[in-house]
Amino acid sequence: MNVSSEPLKRNRFQSLTVLPFVLRWSFVAILVGVLSGVATAFFLHSLAWVTAFRDGHRLIILLLPLAGLGIGWTYQQYGAAVESGSDLIIDEVHDPRAVIPLRTTPLILFATLVTHLFGGSAGREGTAVQMGASLADRLTKPFRLSNDGRKLLLMAGMSAGFGSVFGTPIAGTIFGLEVLSVGSLRFDALLPCLVAALVGDRVTQALGFAHEAYSFVVPALTTAGLLTAVVAGALFGLTGRCFSTLTHVITERSKAAFKRPALRPAFGGVVVVVLVFVFGFGRYVGLGTGILKESFVTRVFPWDFAGKLLLTAITLGFGFKGGEVTPLFFIGATLGNVLGALPGSPLSSATLAGIGFVAVFAGAANTPLACTVLAMEIFGASMGPFAAVGCVVSYLFSGDAGIYHSQRIGVPKIQSPGEKVL
Repeated sequence: MNVSSEPLKRNRFQSLTVLPFVLRWSFVAILVGVLSGVATAFFLHSLAWVTAFRDGHRLIILLLPLAGLGIGWTYQQYGAAVESGSDLIIDEVHDPRAVIPLRTTPLILFATLVTHLFGGSAGREGTAVQMGASLADRLTKPFRLSNDGRKLLLMAGMSAGFGSVFGTPIAGTIFGLEVLSVGSLRFDALLPCLVAALVGDRVTQALGFAHEAYSFVVPALTTAGLLTAVVAGALFGLTGRCFSTLTHVITERSKAAFKRPALRPAFGGVVVVVLVFVFGFGRYVGLGTGILKESFVTRVFPWDFAGKLLLTAITLGFGFKGGEVTPLFFIGATLGNVLGALPGSPLSSATLAGIGFVAVFAGAANTPLACTVLAMEIFGASMGPFAAVGCVVSYLFSGDAGIYHSQRIGVPKIQSPGEKVL
């Protein structure tokens, strides 16, 4: 990465020249936040309804193959250009080409709700991020934004979607800056991302959605505790890497095996149904927030993290929609719960569940800063040091590849001895 060695030039009029930027982008970002917040609130309320309906009618999971056929056919007919989802958004930030089609929002909303209604194992952040960015892109032409301006707009939409879907606006801000490139941040988008994420979160809450709450006692900092977080972070990073690799392998091989795209999620639905009704994977359908909460208060099964990992990789790899983040929260929290139950662990199961909650995602998405702040917004500031250690170590152990194909390498995670960094 090339960095200029020239000293910063002082500009006595800088405060005046920055004012138009602040006013314009604050106004644009507020609009982005409102659009994203309204869309996210509708999505989350709808998701809660379909989840409750599925839990009350468990046999509906048998129809998942037909639901997969419907999703596959819909995207084949109307959504081929936007099927890559979050990767499309990241690609457009890197290399702006065309305004993201408006149909992205209803398509991903429909496909995610259908996936959850019929028992697929998926998340929700992918939907919120795609809706936020695609709705934000509607403002490109009215505000006559250049390609550089459009990049900021899309990043603001991503931040608003992420911040509003989890109720973590500061983490959402950093996520929009950090997810584009491994090892580098774009601070030119800091203001619009922050404003959009804050507004999006407030709008979602104002429309009546209450996010999940987690409460446990975070222990005092000790050397043994921090060393435990280091070891756990390495395991969380390897787990995130396993999830990313397995999902990508299933995606590539299923695409090669099915020449008709609509048949791919249909077959994936059959696999999920068999796993649920024959092998007892019913615990892992949907978001899995029930078991996720249990991991902070009681013992969970030692294999829960592996079961959720496998079912989610199959669901998403075969073309169902939703996202990866909440399943990664589940995987990390349940794995942390198991690690905390080992004899002699200096950290409790709840504390390690909290570290795993964010660290597996940090490794899989290559976003350690956003995930550290995410932990503090959800669990409290005292969780910061443990989360930071777990997330950074997970990030290092997860490798360069992650859940987002379009993510680029800005700065390698590991520098060779003697290699010039700047």
